[in-house]
Amino acid sequence: MKADRSSVAQQASVPLEVVSLVSLGQHPVSGRLRRAEQDARALELCLALERQSAPGAVSLSAWHASGSEIAPGSEQDQALRGYLGMGLESLMLVTPDSPGADPLKAVDPLKDVDPLMAHDSSLKAADQPVIDVWPLLVTRLKQAAPQLVVCGGQGETGEGSGLLPHLLAESLGWPLVEGIVAIESCDGAHLTALQALPRGQRRRLRVKLPALVSVDSAAPAARQSAFAQARRGELSTLASGELVHDAQAEAFGVAPARKRPKRLKRIKATSARDRFKAAAAKAEGGGGKRLEGVSAEEGAAEILKLLREEGVLR
Repeated sequence: MKADRSSVAQQASVPLEVVSLVSLGQHPVSGRLRRAEQDARALELCLALERQSAPGAVSLSAWHASGSEIAPGSEQDQALRGYLGMGLESLMLVTPDSPGADPLKAVDPLKDVDPLMAHDSSLKAADQPVIDVWPLLVTRLKQAAPQLVVCGGQGETGEGSGLLPHLLAESLGWPLVEGIVAIESCDGAHLTALQALPRGQRRRLRVKLPALVSVDSAAPAARQSAFAQARRGELSTLASGELVHDAQAEAFGVAPARKRPKRLKRIKATSARDRFKAAAAKAEGGGGKRLEGVSAEEGAAEILKLLREEGVLR
């Protein structure tokens, strides 16, 4: 019994290692680089967890993976300092052992293209190398061995596929929880968090650590970045792993965006009042049909019919 008590006391004295993964965001109108919206919300949840915990109980660090060095004063440097302005003393840049000589730039591959050629679906970015950063993060996470990793659900630059949390969780063998809007508590062995569900509903989850969670856009908005704190913060570089090129992404065709099909209505509620109204509201329209005891072919036919009525398929 004494040995068990001593081990519990030792675990309580060890701070909880929390890592917030951040990326470069891009303004949807101007195209200028900024802090990513969902990553900033993820960092806000980590800061809230650190604030509500006992002093020294949580050790928080923020990481950004980059395929090349980031020059001081560059647009990338200014965007990443937006995270430092939220109250961080430093931000770690995870780079390859032999980073590229030229910093990566957020470029528009169609910027200097003849408009008459813009319709060509085979158009590609002009010799722009694409670096896979998730192997760098896997290597560094295995070395640091944090208990909790928090990130946004989808990036604003690059492919923006939202696969990064899944690739990391699969490589590390950790559980992945998506759509988190609040971290209620973390005792070093388990995490208690709220997950966003459709129609504004919430679900409380208890996850065994180590774990990786991604944050939903319904999470609390990030605080405003303080200019002085952003200037005082430090961007430190740490080499981790070899440079890996994404050959498949480099072969992607780039073309002007087309108008997307109409999507089914999805309710996004942030306040408790809006969530209650969305959860209690009746479904719009009375043309719905409840299918029970039908074959797979009949169910597929009804789904196809609904998608055509909603304008998703034409």
